[in-house]
Amino acid sequence: MNKSTFNWSLIQSFLAALEHGSLMGAARATGLSQPTLGRHINELEQQLKLVLFERTGRGLQATASATALAESARAMEAGAASFSRLASGAGATLQGSVRLSASEPVACFLLPPILARMRQELPELTVELVVSNEVSNLLRRDADIALRMVRPEQVSLVAKRIATVQVQACASRSYLERKGAPTQASDLLRHDLVGGDSNTEIDAGFQAMGFAPAALRFALRTDDLNAQWAAVRAGLGVGFMGHYLIQSDAGVLPLLPALKLPSLPIWLTVHRELRTSARIRAVYDFLAAQLPLGTAA
Repeated sequence: MNKSTFNWSLIQSFLAALEHGSLMGAARATGLSQPTLGRHINELEQQLKLVLFERTGRGLQATASATALAESARAMEAGAASFSRLASGAGATLQGSVRLSASEPVACFLLPPILARMRQELPELTVELVVSNEVSNLLRRDADIALRMVRPEQVSLVAKRIATVQVQACASRSYLERKGAPTQASDLLRHDLVGGDSNTEIDAGFQAMGFAPAALRFALRTDDLNAQWAAVRAGLGVGFMGHYLIQSDAGVLPLLPALKLPSLPIWLTVHRELRTSARIRAVYDFLAAQLPLGTAA
């Protein structure tokens, strides 16, 4: 591919199709017509000499090539937005505070190094961090920006899927030295587990694999995700954590790589009216560019 003939504007159409899974959804998000988006996708595939989407009766199914290119495309989009913001601001200083809401593990482990880098780029901005596992109601302005694992349904909110967290079984080295490492899913029935209390997703997952939830041996049940992580690190049992947490501690090892656990999307959400605020847009763009790097496996 000749870089001088590459049409960079096609990236926006590619990302819209990737995020929404259909030309109709992408057209609604971008304001472009479906035929125009279809031409953009075709042109991009021809330029890259790759098939990016399988056309099905239900819409567009991203290929492995599209998935592999997604992170770079999102970085390009964020870079273009940052370039536009800096150009339109003509060097104006961004001052004030931005209220950001995030879940406990994201706020305590994923965000701090990102916020440290953001402080270097945007030193006049103050971040007010709301740590909560509840979906902040941006309609009531509990926060300016929210990072959530579920997509909000309110039409007045703009949500963008910026990263994916893969959940993995894990345990501390000290626990594995005492109990041994499980080699298959059924082995977990003989291990101490750390999981949710009112949140019973682990029970449902085992039931889907054909194991009765009553057979599970929980050493600790708590809906506090930080408490779950602390328990795993202390050697209390096998937990199910995001890979970015596991990678942050050499004393915790991932287990059962063949066990297929759900991946969790991270949605960056902002109120539609607030996108025109320069300081909120600056934080939004920075998070959109940096969070995918922090969650990369």
